[in-house]
Amino acid sequence: MDQVSLDTLNPAEAHNLRTRKAVNLPYFDNLLKLLHEGNAAVAQGFGRHVHWGYWENPHQADATGADFAEAAENLSQEICRAGQINNGLRVLDVGCGFGGTIAHINEHDTGMQLTGLNLDSRQLQRARTQVVPRSGNRIEFVEGEACKLPFADHSFDVVLAVECIFHFPDRESFFREARRVLKPGGMLALSDFIPAPIIVPFAKIRLPERLSRGFYGRCNVQYTREDYRRLANASGFKILVERDITVNTLPTYAYIRKLAWQASFFNGFAMIETATLELLSRLRLIKYEIYSFQNA
Repeated sequence: MDQVSLDTLNPAEAHNLRTRKAVNLPYFDNLLKLLHEGNAAVAQGFGRHVHWGYWENPHQADATGADFAEAAENLSQEICRAGQINNGLRVLDVGCGFGGTIAHINEHDTGMQLTGLNLDSRQLQRARTQVVPRSGNRIEFVEGEACKLPFADHSFDVVLAVECIFHFPDRESFFREARRVLKPGGMLALSDFIPAPIIVPFAKIRLPERLSRGFYGRCNVQYTREDYRRLANASGFKILVERDITVNTLPTYAYIRKLAWQASFFNGFAMIETATLELLSRLRLIKYEIYSFQNA
């Protein structure tokens, strides 16, 4: 939409339109539409957490909505464990989605000051309605950018980025910002899709705009484990956890295929993207990994 058209909207509508263009995640467009329509299957699987699941025993996964919802909760738990989250901390969840990880911490820890950050005001609106602070905890959801965090220096004990860093404009800028807002000794914990070095040249091929954006939005899956090691060293972090949990996440794909039949959530192009990611994951060419870094 051009500037003249934007000028015909009220400020709130114009802001929301600019945000949608900046976020550019067809995945969330579909998800929010189905949630608004009251789709029970989508609400069960993705109404709280919007990320892959974690199964301690993947062979026991049954691809039901309840099973996946529990696995998604487990993934948040594993990343919180990597970030050494416990009572009495100030925690920032960047790319917080619908506030699922904030809700998880809120329900398991006390004396917490929890902040969720997201670029998409629609996601934040849902988070504010879904997550209510327990007694002794404080929760705030803030609209802002991951690479320009709107917080003072040394504001947090832990920064989280659960399955979202590949959407950020630049990992290096995010790490600098995360270190800036962390207290000395503070923790940064995240999950990411990590390519095997052999496929990195293919991941760097420039595709047409429609294909590069895709159903899941623009994703940078070019960052290897060695890249994270170099980044940690360059930005003043010490790596504490490098954990490959690919096998534990694989049942996610069976659940997504089942959901595609239950709800008009995934179009054909989305299923091709998802099937490709599953194949690469099963071939160990892309790994799902959890990292934690300490502000040295």
